[in-house]
Amino acid sequence: MSFFTEHSTLICCILLASLVTVAPKVIPITLLKGDRLPRVVKDWLSFVPVAVMAALVGPDIFFSGGTFDVSFNNLFLMAALPSIVVGCVFKNYFVTLAFGICFVIAVRFMGWY
Repeated sequence: MSFFTEHSTLICCILLASLVTVAPKVIPITLLKGDRLPRVVKDWLSFVPVAVMAALVGPDIFFSGGTFDVSFNNLFLMAALPSIVVGCVFKNYFVTLAFGICFVIAVRFMGWY
């Protein structure tokens, strides 16, 4: 008995899992090439990275200790406010992120929080 006939179910499972993993990444790239998209769709898709980042960062900013906290006791919210200004001025994600991290480090080092 050959290897493929003995393990056909496993091989089929691995191939289908690979297809399911690769297809959602390849299909949008091949079908949504930037040069063929209408301007309205391009404008709409430009908001996707911002929305994803807001969904990732939002809970860390607004929830402190497992509860919703929008007070001055929330260090991450206090760091986010000047970071937004830095982000608007420099329009650079790395500079904004570095500023926010340095702000939190400096405030904790000084013992304010």
